[in-house]
Amino acid sequence: MPLSEKARIEVYLPDLPRAAYQDLLKTLAQEFAYTFGGCTIIRGLDGSYLSRAGLQIQDRINLIYADTPYSFTENFEIISSYADRLKEAANAALEEEAILVAVVKVYHAE
Repeated sequence: MPLSEKARIEVYLPDLPRAAYQDLLKTLAQEFAYTFGGCTIIRGLDGSYLSRAGLQIQDRINLIYADTPYSFTENFEIISSYADRLKEAANAALEEEAILVAVVKVYHAE
C-alpha cells in the first residue's frame, strides 16, 4: 500500500476552567471539522514549562489536531499561513503566550 503525505496541524492549549479557554477549544473543533472534516481532542495532558522568572511550572494541556488533505511539502506556504492565523487568533482570544501551534508531516496509508 502506498503512503500519502499530509500535514497535521496541532494546537496545544492550557487546560484551564475559564470560559475563554473552553470556548476557544470548541471554536477550534468547529474550525477543523468544517475545514478538514474533523479533528481529535486529547484532554488533560501533563506538561511543564519554564516561566520568565526561571521556575518550572507544571501545566495541564489540551491538544487538538487535524490532518489536512494537503501535502505538507507541496503546500508549505499555505499551511504555514494557516498556522500563523491560528496562532494569532488563539493569542487574541486568550491573551496567552503559552499557546503552541505545530505543523508536522504525517503519512496516511491509502
